[in-house]
Amino acid sequence: MPKTPAPYVAPKIRTVGMMQPLIWLVMAWRDIAKAGWVSVLHGFAMSAIGIAIVAVAHSRFWLLAGALSGFLVIAPVLATSLYALSRAIQRKEKPNFSVVLKTWLNWQNSHFNKWDNDYWCMLQFGALLAAAATGWVMTSAALITLLAPVPINGPLDFVHHVMLAREGWLFEIWLAVGGVMAAPMFASSVVAMPMLLDRRVTLMQAVLTSWQTVLANPMPMAFWASIIMIFTLLGLGSLLLGLIPVLPMLGHASWHAYRDLVDASHLPARESLSAPDSQFGTY
Repeated sequence: MPKTPAPYVAPKIRTVGMMQPLIWLVMAWRDIAKAGWVSVLHGFAMSAIGIAIVAVAHSRFWLLAGALSGFLVIAPVLATSLYALSRAIQRKEKPNFSVVLKTWLNWQNSHFNKWDNDYWCMLQFGALLAAAATGWVMTSAALITLLAPVPINGPLDFVHHVMLAREGWLFEIWLAVGGVMAAPMFASSVVAMPMLLDRRVTLMQAVLTSWQTVLANPMPMAFWASIIMIFTLLGLGSLLLGLIPVLPMLGHASWHAYRDLVDASHLPARESLSAPDSQFGTY
């Protein structure tokens, strides 16, 4: 007779100190040093995507502002293989390019039932984040187009007529709406993506765990969100070249945030991504 799956037991949520996010950044740089070019390549790829967005929408800043911020919303999905590299280092496995390839391609190797809760769960979450990012792009474009006193065609127009406008509250409204939309997405994804990579859980279980983590650590998580925002702004403000070191750093740090905050050791683990003969799990 087939075995009955064990009932799901929610992971234990740990509380951390206010300054713990700084430790995650230090551990991230250690992972970058060990993974080398494989990790840094992620930064180049994501920076190239950002530059492509700028090239397409550079003359339509009302669209560019939303598109770039929307791109950053789905960054937790794009950083999936960075989590895998950090996990490989933690397991004393080689953090090589094979880990990256198997992170993105291993769903082809198992799961005959393509509609169960565990199949492509990370891509399902990515699709939800992409939908949220698209909603923000449209909302941002509508706000700037409808409420700006003059057409916004470039960054200087945005600075002069939106950020530094003496009349109206467009910039404040833009920031407030962005914050309202970003907060639940941050709470839903802050540890969900690493957990989906690490353990065989459903999408709903991972998202609920992420929310519980934020509620149990409101101040450290707010500090962590501020760090992410500050470094991201620095990356964007450096002609996107700063994203090359920033995004790998934040990706690796997010793995260590998950490991510090969530005790999921009792949940079934996904198989190693660096063992050449293993039967890889589905993501």
